[in-house]
Amino acid sequence: MEIADIIVERETEGYFAYHRSALTSPEIHRAEIERIFNRSWLYVGHESEVPNRGDFVRRTVGLRPLFFVRSQTTGEVNVFYNSCTHRGATICRRDRGNGKTFQCFYHAWTFDSDGKLIGVPDEECFGPVFDKSKHGLVQVPRQESYRGLIFVSYDPHVEELTDYLAGAREYIDAMMDAAEVAATFAGGSNGDGSGEASTPLQVLRGTHQYAIKANWKLLVENSFDGYHLGPTHATYFQFLKDQNVEVSPSTGSMKLLGNGHAVIEYTGSWGRPIARWASQFGDASKAQLEALRERIVAELGDTGYRMAELNRNLFIYPNLFVMDNNATALRVIEPTSVDYMDVAQHELAPRIEDPTVRKVRLESYVTFAGPGGLATPDDVEALESCQQGARSGVEWSLLSRGYFSEEPPMSGELQMRVFWRRWQQQLLAGEPVPA
Repeated sequence: MEIADIIVERETEGYFAYHRSALTSPEIHRAEIERIFNRSWLYVGHESEVPNRGDFVRRTVGLRPLFFVRSQTTGEVNVFYNSCTHRGATICRRDRGNGKTFQCFYHAWTFDSDGKLIGVPDEECFGPVFDKSKHGLVQVPRQESYRGLIFVSYDPHVEELTDYLAGAREYIDAMMDAAEVAATFAGGSNGDGSGEASTPLQVLRGTHQYAIKANWKLLVENSFDGYHLGPTHATYFQFLKDQNVEVSPSTGSMKLLGNGHAVIEYTGSWGRPIARWASQFGDASKAQLEALRERIVAELGDTGYRMAELNRNLFIYPNLFVMDNNATALRVIEPTSVDYMDVAQHELAPRIEDPTVRKVRLESYVTFAGPGGLATPDDVEALESCQQGARSGVEWSLLSRGYFSEEPPMSGELQMRVFWRRWQQQLLAGEPVPA
């Protein structure tokens, strides 16, 4: 089957389906890495993760080992390929830390935080024309930040990040603006002395990492799928009822944001640390959250109301979800192989936050989306089950829900159809791929 035949869409019938070889073909997976992950902007990290000069973080993005470090000399964040220019060994061998230099354990070549090669044992053995300045660490071809979110691209000709983000910028801006208000409310400001990173939101220490034995695209579908909430997460809703929370069905809408990005925005019975109190948060946090809510709405108007009252799952194509619901998390998807993905989630919070609200935030995240929470294990089981079913002999997966809806509901599947259309468009930009 050719890539052009993977998707079948019949508009008059409202029919949309994709062939499940897209989930099982190693050839398609290799093409995805080359034509999607090598040619798009990819989320790599957040500026607040390296607040001080010399701070570094190691990541794998689009199957490539990287690390980013805040320069000791300029204070800027540099993103490098994690590979020694001598024989290729990884330079950064810890997930995070602080250092003035990076030394390869293999032959002790040493680099500074700007990537310059500053030490070569027995340098004279490389001959009289050897020039250290030509063998520094290699930076990724493109690197840009938006409101603290660091993106990289392996394509030197990729469009500007602000153009690529398109309509997603509105939602990122709204979240950052609400965090600014929360920081001011808590008695702080953007400049809180915590380092050179000056973003209103910060990534809290501690990463929730897990793997799913399923194709990465299944988690994309799942992460903005409002249709599965009731059936899959029934245990969580029962938990809310047991906490005397009045549970009602979530309602909301979906909005396409361009370039494959999309968002679902919806109501929820649960509370939100910014800033919607619910009984499961406990009485101790009620006054702080209600006062914070009033401040956010007063300063930001309708945007503030949406930030306080509504949840949103924001997809930035192809590897990042901002899960702004019970708490706020960055969900990063790594397509490790055709039937296996690695997932990392990082909790976002205002840089300055009332300790009681911070405690509520962390407990809310762990309860719902944490490793032993009442949602993530359900989703993992569902996706691994879908991956098993993809090899069953049943060939097509259906994504037709809400096809004729005038106002796309959050429980529809338009956002998934748009994702698959962009996926196909990018894969078709090259030689034929056997499916």
